[in-house]
Order: sequence, then C-alpha cells, then structure tokens
Amino acid sequence: MSSTTSKALDAAKSSSQQAKSTLKTMTEETSTTKSSLLHHPYIRPALPFINGGLAGMTATTVIQPIDMIKVRLQLAGEGAKNSARPSPLAITRDIIAQGKVFDLYTGLSAGLLRQAVYTTARLGFFDTFMNMLKLRAEANGSQIGFKERAGAGLTAGGMAAMVGNPADLALIRMQSDGLKPVAQRANYTSVVDALSRIAKAEGITALWAGAYPTVVRAMALNFGQLAFFSEAKNQLKSQTQLSAQTQTMAASAVAGFFASFFSLPFDFVKTRLQKQQRAPDGSLPYKGMADCFRKVAKDEGILRFYRGFGTYYVRIAPHAMVTLIVADWLGFITK
Repeated sequence: MSSTTSKALDAAKSSSQQAKSTLKTMTEETSTTKSSLLHHPYIRPALPFINGGLAGMTATTVIQPIDMIKVRLQLAGEGAKNSARPSPLAITRDIIAQGKVFDLYTGLSAGLLRQAVYTTARLGFFDTFMNMLKLRAEANGSQIGFKERAGAGLTAGGMAAMVGNPADLALIRMQSDGLKPVAQRANYTSVVDALSRIAKAEGITALWAGAYPTVVRAMALNFGQLAFFSEAKNQLKSQTQLSAQTQTMAASAVAGFFASFFSLPFDFVKTRLQKQQRAPDGSLPYKGMADCFRKVAKDEGILRFYRGFGTYYVRIAPHAMVTLIVADWLGFITK
C-alpha cells in the first residue's frame, strides 16, 4: 500500500514538473514570438507611429469636452472689442441647457481621426528623428542638445499638421455649428459627413483652409511640448533621484505649460480661419493669417489672443500628459 502511494506521489510530482516545464517553454516561445514580431524590419520602424496614434486617441477621448469649451470661448464675441467675456462654466451650462451632456463630445469622431493622423505622424516623426540624432551623436561621441530636440519637434509638428489639417478643420466646423441659428446649422452627423459636404460645397482645397496657421501652431506646440518634455526629462533623470514615472509626470506638466504659452495665439487664429465661411457675395471675414492677426488686434485687442488661456492650458496640459505617459508606456512594453 505504501509502495503504491509512493509511486502515485512520484508520478504526480513528475506530471507537475512536466506541466511546469511545458508552460515555461510555451511562455518563452510566446515571448520570443512577440519579440521577433516587434523587431521585424517592417514592424519596428512603424512602432513609434502606432504608439503615438494610440496615445493621442486615448488623450483626446479624455479631453474632448474641454476642447469643445475652448473652441466656443475663442469664437465668443467675434468682431467685438468690448463684448461680454463668457466663462468656461457659463459655456458648459449653456451647452448642457441647449442639448445633452453628450453634446460636449460633439466632434469626437473628427478629434479621433485627427489624432489618428496628426499625433501618429508627429510623435512618430519625432521619435524617428530623435533616434537618428542619437545614433549620430553616439558616432561622434557627443550628446543630443536642446537645439537638436527643438529642431526635431518643430519639423515633426509642421509635417504632421499638413497631413492632419482636413480632420482638424472638420473638428472646428462640427464644434462651432451649434453657435449658428438653428436654420443655418449644417448638423453634421460624423467626420466623414463633414469632410464630404465641405469638399462638395466649397471645393477640396477648402479642407486645407487655415493650413498655414495650423502648421505654425503645430510647430509652436511641438516646440513647447516635445522639446521641453525631452529636455525636462533628461534634466530630471541626471539631476534628481525621482522615479521614472514621477519624471515623466513632472516633465509632461512642464511641457504642457510651454506648449500652451507658445501655441495659443496661433490656435486662436487657426480656429477663426477654419470656422469662417464665404458670405453670399463670396467674401471671407479674413484673407489669411496675417489679416486675421491684424483685424483681431485692432477690433478686439491684443489680449484676445490669450482669451481662455486657463481653459487651453487645462486642455493642453492633461492631453500632453496623457499622450506622453501612454506613449512612454507603449514604448516601454514594445521595446
């Protein structure tokens, strides 16, 4: 009996060890397969773009209501120097009173498309440029400086903005549609509906209305966000004992402030240019970026360009933080 029990225990132990060995082998094979897939010559260069797009779309889903309020603030009192200054809270109450809470998510499909195109491109290009600069610096026995980071951020932002302008324009049109009299509203059902109707009514080139200030704004924003994030994180890493997560949070907060400060005037002008539509006589309120700057400064005052800075910062800083933290995390797990 004892012999039988002993044999049974030995058999059970042997089976358990075999199961553990098999599970370990399967885990190692899965890990190897994942690693080999991520390091595939066609997949590896695309990872910064994929990670950037996913990070941007995650952040936009979180921040969309604040962006809606920011756009309404910028369009309030257009053309009037001494118009009443609505507060973010008043605009939020007004939007909810006129419709539903979910109206704060108007234009989310356009926002997600914009991130899928714009943030995919800007973070992808930035990471690609930084990797190239890192290899060149290592070959020369030097380190990447703030100038190189700034150049990478400016270039990545400008290139991505041109690609993402149609989605950005559709987002502005969808968010500003509720400001029109009911009879004049376009009532776009989705970003695809907005893009197709704008192109049909105004021509395909209308999708790139405001492209110049969009590019300049993107370059200013990326200079503030990506260059300062990279520099701040590098400084925190070398001069503090903070954890990696804390470094990322602190650097993204710094980046959010500078991105807001440098880009808000261009964002303001971009919003005005993309919202404008031709009058019955074919004329437009603004002829271009310089004309918009001049007319707003003259009719509404210089400080109008920074109207809603608090709301803009609350929109930009968390968006930058979520985007950069998610991108950092995705970059870590896809190493």
